[in-house]
Amino acid sequence: MIRLLIADDSALMRKLLEGIFRDEGDFEIQFARNGNEVLELVRSFDPHVVTLDVQMPGLDGLSCLSRIMIEAPRPVVMISSLTAEGAEATLEAIDLGAVDFVAKPGGTISLEIDRLRPLVVEKVRGAARAKIRPTLRLSERIRHQFQNTGVSRTARAPKLRKPKASADAPGGIVLIGASTGGPAALDVVLPQIPKSFGWPIVVAQHMPANFTAAFARRLDAICQLGVVEVNRPLPIQAGLIYIARGDADVVVTRRATGLHAMPVPGKRDYPWHPSVERMVTSALDHYDPAQVIGVLMTGMGRDGADAMCQVHVRGGRTIAEAESSAVVWGMPGELVKNGGASLVRPVEDVAAAVVEWVEADAVH
Repeated sequence: MIRLLIADDSALMRKLLEGIFRDEGDFEIQFARNGNEVLELVRSFDPHVVTLDVQMPGLDGLSCLSRIMIEAPRPVVMISSLTAEGAEATLEAIDLGAVDFVAKPGGTISLEIDRLRPLVVEKVRGAARAKIRPTLRLSERIRHQFQNTGVSRTARAPKLRKPKASADAPGGIVLIGASTGGPAALDVVLPQIPKSFGWPIVVAQHMPANFTAAFARRLDAICQLGVVEVNRPLPIQAGLIYIARGDADVVVTRRATGLHAMPVPGKRDYPWHPSVERMVTSALDHYDPAQVIGVLMTGMGRDGADAMCQVHVRGGRTIAEAESSAVVWGMPGELVKNGGASLVRPVEDVAAAVVEWVEADAVH
């Protein structure tokens, strides 16, 4: 049995979530209405997973999460509104150690809950298998990194924030895919890429549309390269990190002015969005595979594993995040099992491997 603690100040939301997990048959459930009750039940009930509402009276969700991760670390899935404020709070929760989040549906929740059901169950089951490592608290890691390297946000050269129409991006392209645990892992990898990096980077992180703009802004604040959300066709150029818009897919396409990253509606053939598989497949239509670097990071399922295997088979290079650091070793694990990983590296070593490859290409 999976012990699940559902924390929400809404009696309706608690009832609806209870119905979802009672129907599964293998969950033992307790409930909390506020942050103080959560902390008490974390000690007495010792849940395997906590679903935590961002907005709660008294001790709010973020403060409660901080206490959990310090006092009794365990997988936490945030339940967040789809507002801009909710997106910012949810991403802050990821920084604090939450492994995943579920966006509350808009409109009447009781009418939308059936649509939400499979996603909630998938995320909570995935969280139950997740590994929590307090030593990898990412905001601390990033602060430590900048202190050690002497890089400060104010001292860095201005970043190019808006892609300009130009000829094809020189060199090749880096494609990164992630799902559960991905935002925190990207917080480790992307700030390590130096401002001199010569290739563009395109990222497909499974996430709702309302969250990716805030996610891109947060990454832009901590990265040496500029970070933009692909909310319209954007010319692909070196020195930029492109974040796929949520609830859609990103593809590489050719226009009169050169290669572009373009948002496109999701397809049934690709069950996860933004689709890593579709992003990589589209890039292979326009780049020599030898000039493609694919990175598959933490996440449930197998999105991107087949396409990145093709990159590897056709002469490109791929990195799978190591099981030792992945919150969920699903996607990268599939790449490794299929023989498609050129390298297997813990999250803190991924950026160095990518930079080494690109710098070696520049020399040749």
